[in-house]
Amino acid sequence: MRAVVQRVMNASVIVDDKTVGEISNGLLLFLGVCEEDEDKDLEYIYNKVIGLRIFTDENDLMNLSLKDVDGELLIVSQFTLYGDVRKGKRPSFTKAAKGEKAENMYNSFIEKAISDDIKTETGIFGADMKVELVNDGPVTILLDSSKLF
Repeated sequence: MRAVVQRVMNASVIVDDKTVGEISNGLLLFLGVCEEDEDKDLEYIYNKVIGLRIFTDENDLMNLSLKDVDGELLIVSQFTLYGDVRKGKRPSFTKAAKGEKAENMYNSFIEKAISDDIKTETGIFGADMKVELVNDGPVTILLDSSKLF
């Protein structure tokens, strides 16, 4: 499982000219599922995202987590995180999980966040989405459950 985590002042997802998800202070999470992912991958990424200490404390140090600042979470599915361009210039997505598996893991991630009392908004799985954001910092973190980076 891969994630791109961005600390944002605000972010929103638009589908067919309608805002379907919107947050203020918090994290925008682009989430990609690999065909080989298991529950342990979801747990790893979830715990990393929720525990990332990338919000500033009273000394202006990145020392606080999403929960510490009562932040919000916007989760957007993004299979292109598994785009492989090592050969040629056209990405191959063979490692990306197919529809049902990817959607189930995406939904499980959302359910975990909601059950942890995190204000959670989402995009629409498989939709053509427009994402708007104001990156705070900017702060952008890459995560991979296989620990490739």
